[in-house]
Amino acid sequence: LATVLAKMSNFIPEAGIWMNTQRPEWNDANNALVGNGVSMVTLYYLRRFINFFKIVFENTNKDRFEVSTELVDFYNEVTNILKAHENLLSTEVDDKQRMTIMESLLNAASDYRNHIYNNAFSGRKTTISLENLKNFVNTSLEYLEHSIRANKRQDNLYHAYNLMTVSVDKVSISNLSEMLEGQVAVLSSGYLSSTQALEILDALKTSALFREDQYSYLLYPNKELPKFTNRNTIPKELVSKSALLQKLVLDKNNQIIEQDVKGAFHFNGNFKNANDLKEALNLLSETNYKSLIGSESKLILNIFEEVFNHKSFTGRSGTFYGYEGLGSIYWHMVSKLLLSVQENCLKAINNNESPEIVGRLLEHYYEIHAGIGVHKPPKLYGAFPTDPYSHTPAGKGAQQPGMTGQVKEDILCRFGELGVFVNKGQLQFYPCLLRKREFLKEEKRYQYVDVQQNHKSLTLSKNALAFTYCQVPVVYEIAEENGIEVFKNNNAREQLDSLIIDTSTSEKIFKRTGEITLLKVRLNRSILK
Repeated sequence: LATVLAKMSNFIPEAGIWMNTQRPEWNDANNALVGNGVSMVTLYYLRRFINFFKIVFENTNKDRFEVSTELVDFYNEVTNILKAHENLLSTEVDDKQRMTIMESLLNAASDYRNHIYNNAFSGRKTTISLENLKNFVNTSLEYLEHSIRANKRQDNLYHAYNLMTVSVDKVSISNLSEMLEGQVAVLSSGYLSSTQALEILDALKTSALFREDQYSYLLYPNKELPKFTNRNTIPKELVSKSALLQKLVLDKNNQIIEQDVKGAFHFNGNFKNANDLKEALNLLSETNYKSLIGSESKLILNIFEEVFNHKSFTGRSGTFYGYEGLGSIYWHMVSKLLLSVQENCLKAINNNESPEIVGRLLEHYYEIHAGIGVHKPPKLYGAFPTDPYSHTPAGKGAQQPGMTGQVKEDILCRFGELGVFVNKGQLQFYPCLLRKREFLKEEKRYQYVDVQQNHKSLTLSKNALAFTYCQVPVVYEIAEENGIEVFKNNNAREQLDSLIIDTSTSEKIFKRTGEITLLKVRLNRSILK
């Protein structure tokens, strides 16, 4: 509840979760977005997080929960705010309504924070009913899903980050360019149907994020950065809008603007940001330019922002090449993409989607899979394919060796491909993503380390495949019927007619008791791809 409220109290309708806490998100290449940035990436994952608890609440026997009184007060305030504006979810939210909701939620968080800082927790508890929590979860999901729909782009991709601009009583939103992590996050959110997931993947393949030479995806679209001589140039039509700028040029006063020998206009080269411009305007306001400054200060500041576009400065992701900057593939994010696509493949299969939709999703999965470095020759990858590297910039091979979180996603993906799942405490095998070509073409020895740390080996026949799970060897064999043969340490064997292992036997495997020494899994060839 504390986690959800920390995010929901920074929620801006149709924009995302406001990044106002002086820290970057997962992608620190975008760390300059803090302050103006609003994250749809966080919102997509928040939707997944809350939906998970919706399922938990549906399956619990408890009907009441004790929570600290201060947190309950915060919770009630956020709940009331969301309920009060629920009618706005049937249409687009305008800038005034957005400001009202944002300000109310932020005040609720501020009141909670100040109370704890000034008084600490009282230690008292208050009860929240299960029904109340269910209502909160459903209301929160309605808001988040409304924002997800609002952030679908014309090209079928989804926005990753937005920018917010606050005026007196309004919050306006503008969008940044497409980013890979936005697509990964929305695919992971659990909100999309199989058809919608397929639309994103089709759009991604034809987008500026696809890099043909590596057959993989960039973090952000590549672009040509302006040359030094093209920076800080004010278009003539903007100068013509301002009587003050024209007057300063005529008077050869270069405190704000100057004209070069070729007739181009530039802001004072000593200005670092808009605050320097404001300071210069304040100095001029005590001269004969006073009346013009009084009427045009806002216009001049808007022209300054239009020239430099400081608000959309993201950090290194948009300002230089390499190191997760422009033109870079970041391999961890590609593996996160692979995992999110696998989840959507499994969802489509479990929901009995049409063979066409399942097949096309699987095509995307295998293509993304093939694009990851470990499957490439060294010449293309630019390094030993099994060595971990951070990223691959344009025109170079893999760069910056080091272990990233990519390993985690790749391991999860591999178990997904092998079809190893746990459901209600039962180990299950359903390798619906596994390809027949991975099975052995001839007999081989398989070596492994058992739960007693003994080095052992097995002889695998043709059309077999082996791996260990909790240090218990699992041998897949292509057969006519599905089934499992469970080998035990007392030389006993048990035959199962399905691909599900009972709770008691599964627990022995999970706890590595050593009682289960081998699982032979027979797979009907129709399961495999």
